[in-house]
Amino acid sequence: MSHVRVISPGLLTTVQDLGRFGWAHYGVSASGAADALALRAANLLAGNAENAPALEMTLVGGAFEFEAAATVALAGSDFSSGLPMWTAFEVRAGETLRFGATRSGARCYLAVRGGFDVPRTMGSASVHVMTGVGGRPLRAGDRLAVGNAATGRGRAGSPPPFAMQGPLRVTAGPQAERFADELYAAPYTVSEESNRMGLRLRGPAIPSPPGGMLTEGTPLGAVQVPPDGQPIILFVDHQTTGGYPKPANVISADFWRLGQLRPRDEVRFELVDMDCALGLLQEQERWLYSLLRSKA
Repeated sequence: MSHVRVISPGLLTTVQDLGRFGWAHYGVSASGAADALALRAANLLAGNAENAPALEMTLVGGAFEFEAAATVALAGSDFSSGLPMWTAFEVRAGETLRFGATRSGARCYLAVRGGFDVPRTMGSASVHVMTGVGGRPLRAGDRLAVGNAATGRGRAGSPPPFAMQGPLRVTAGPQAERFADELYAAPYTVSEESNRMGLRLRGPAIPSPPGGMLTEGTPLGAVQVPPDGQPIILFVDHQTTGGYPKPANVISADFWRLGQLRPRDEVRFELVDMDCALGLLQEQERWLYSLLRSKA
């Protein structure tokens, strides 16, 4: 079995798949890739099942030495590597792939054909950074085994035709009727206090609605408004319950955009209905599975 050695881990590099599901009643959120669209694409291009464990690099990439020749694919943000993006390519035995700071977006995914053979916790290889479930961020000197779970050959691809710019699309949240339209009236800025648990926004304060509410389940992408009026978008390591009112929820087709937001990025919200949200998700899935028809 060959290995990939971590020469430098970068700012925050973890092993991620699509997450662990079915544990929310124990207080464990799904976690998984912050940009699941990029992770799925990288795996399909590398010749893997879309849920294979891959590396998620955040803001500043690392350096990784391959002990044996391998087929790899990169997807997501451009990390100043000079390497091909959104297509499979070959790595020679002994070669080191080096990544710098991001040029756009926040995260890049490195998938290797066969996937990384790492332990599963609760059915997933994902590292839940906030709790340590599933492991820890990579450190220099770590060695990751390359598995043999490939499902096909490497494939050529191209970047997705979806714009990062523009407002985040949301549907009405469970407490939407308790708010006016303040959420949609002005831009917000992503705070440097943001992490994989929540994207904290700074901008015009939204008045707290009168009355309290019972704690309830909280989904990925929920927009919460705490007493200070500064919205928080619940992210992949989010808590599973909460008592703040939620005027909106980011649609599934825009989850990948949450994973590419950086501190000081501007965020606006646009309210859409469920039919629009489903149509956008179907369009995204059609593009993703068009990768399966591409050739190496």
